[in-house]
Amino acid sequence: MKWIQSTLSTFIVIFLAISSVHAEDGHQLWLHKRKASPVKVICNNKSPIMKIAIKELEEGWNDPSNTEVALNIKFSDAIKNDGFSISNHEVRANSELGILYGVYELLRRQATGQQIKSVNSNPSYMHRILNHWDNLNGTVERGYAGNSIFWRNEKDSLTVTTKDKILWTAYARANASIGINGTVLNNVNASPSILTDKYLKKVKTIADVLRPYGLKTYLSVNFSSPMRIGGLKTADPLDPEVKRWWTNKVQEIYQLIPDFGGLLVKANSEGQPGPQDFGRTHVDGANMLADALLPFKGIVMWRAFVYSPSKMDRVMQAYSEFKPFDGQFRDNVIIQVKNGPLDFQPREPFSPLFGGMKKTAVMTELQITQEYLGRSIHLVYLAPSWEEFLKSDTYFKGSGSTVAKYTDGELLHQKYTAIAGVANIGIDTNWCGHDFAQSNWYAFGRLAWNNSMSSTAIADEWIKLTFTKNTPKLLVPLKAVMMESREAAVNYMMPLGLHHIFAEGHHYGPAPWFSNKNLREDWTSVYYHKADKQGIGFDRTRAGSKAVNQYNEPMASQYNDAKTCPEAYLLWFHHLPWDYKLKNGATLWNELCAKYDKGVNQVEEFQKKWDELRPYLDEQRFSKVQQKLRRQHQDAQIWKDACLLYFQQFSGQPIPANLAPPTNELKDLMTAKPMDINH
Repeated sequence: MKWIQSTLSTFIVIFLAISSVHAEDGHQLWLHKRKASPVKVICNNKSPIMKIAIKELEEGWNDPSNTEVALNIKFSDAIKNDGFSISNHEVRANSELGILYGVYELLRRQATGQQIKSVNSNPSYMHRILNHWDNLNGTVERGYAGNSIFWRNEKDSLTVTTKDKILWTAYARANASIGINGTVLNNVNASPSILTDKYLKKVKTIADVLRPYGLKTYLSVNFSSPMRIGGLKTADPLDPEVKRWWTNKVQEIYQLIPDFGGLLVKANSEGQPGPQDFGRTHVDGANMLADALLPFKGIVMWRAFVYSPSKMDRVMQAYSEFKPFDGQFRDNVIIQVKNGPLDFQPREPFSPLFGGMKKTAVMTELQITQEYLGRSIHLVYLAPSWEEFLKSDTYFKGSGSTVAKYTDGELLHQKYTAIAGVANIGIDTNWCGHDFAQSNWYAFGRLAWNNSMSSTAIADEWIKLTFTKNTPKLLVPLKAVMMESREAAVNYMMPLGLHHIFAEGHHYGPAPWFSNKNLREDWTSVYYHKADKQGIGFDRTRAGSKAVNQYNEPMASQYNDAKTCPEAYLLWFHHLPWDYKLKNGATLWNELCAKYDKGVNQVEEFQKKWDELRPYLDEQRFSKVQQKLRRQHQDAQIWKDACLLYFQQFSGQPIPANLAPPTNELKDLMTAKPMDINH
């Protein structure tokens, strides 16, 4: 087929391009070149995908005791979708893409020293997608690793060079190696221009490069596009002309890109247009697009991140808007829900929409880019937080109804299953802006493939694949740092359920004092912590905002009672006195102080461990990470001082004598310019 064959020339140069890059700069990610053993690959199929699989085996084989491996497409009921079966001598699958995934798994197990024997592996989700928040001018919203790999400034945005194709191919290869099979190429705050002829032609070019690695392309769309670029007077989803416009536009896309995946929509949220602008509902808007995509088996991912100026507790708004429409969406509509009910905070309870929608497909949206977790400066391995989320019990069908089972089809039995991760990828040489930020891209892919995989196992894999000297002297302490890093960030930022107390706008440094009468209340810090002389925390109990009632029982009652509420979420659901006694006997104030102090100490310990690992690391990566850990420690100290000194004004209590005192003055922190976030 021409639309496959047109991309073959790209792959001749990509392996040469990748092998010429030094591993120390991080550009090769976990795929850096290793010394290969001779192998004979038996395969009669020479399609573009199978050629890649053969090439990967020939260049990455690491089993001198075995010199022959067969690639066979044989249908098996035990293999689902693009799953596979592998042994020392064979990779078997129902599809070519399954063969490629099996090859990567075989090579990964060789490189990490895992046993192979006979292994069957099926993906947890049909659609495993990266959401790029890339703008058509080349910038990336919440991007901390340079500009977009897909788009440039307006003048050059539509040009495509050989260098671009090499970069996109390396990107596609990295994603395929961890099982990711889809990419949304542009920001959810979408420009209507993405649907114009000239941009769609570039999308086709990108799709042609990504396709042989199994990556389908998706686009974010602006709901008002029929008006903005189509010349219509309305974008009302029930208007026949609007329906016709979208039908024609979707047909145009599929003529260019026959395997196009579908559309991602942010509507009636943060100023983005949507069906409510025309007196219609989310159902009206989503179903109209779904009908246009249905003949091509495309999907609509309709985001549930919606909130508007309201007296309602902000974390309740998504559930309140979508729950009444449960069961009314088309089968090819998936409601895309952020893991927590607020906005990618360092720690949140799971969104009540997981387990709340009984008849509607729901997919998870995770944030790989560290918008609220220190950007590309702080070392924060996110897999433990995602594991925590996926294992959360929704009680959808009684005990054991985890978020993982609810979203992967085991409980809800939806036609399509999906998971999305907001990408942290840019044009920086190492893709992610921080060597350890690559682990989060890797971890997302591995959990998207297997949502029951442990974060510890993923960390173990990533370290062994990324660092060539993976001796126990490196592996053990490095894995300990990674596994502790997320909890450390929670400790020095927002422990015990505190949330969203960042400085205005940039979401990097602390500003628990931030308030502004000219802004919406839920865009301020004081809205979320509600500290006063009596205590601290947001009352979401049945005596407060009643947010607990959006959860299934027994979670609702558990969250409602401070004695049974997990202490990690205590101040998320409860406004409690400063002298409230926790389970360990400490008062709330003293425990808050202890958590902040512990977070600072944890990062200091990370610095020490990293310095001790210098003999096992290349100097370039060692120095870069060392510098960022120093900055992280400074930032952690500022977080501790800012929060404790500010809250102390309300608690009226001293910081315990056994803890290190603040090193900054509150007045200096409150009047200082926002933290320098350049790196």
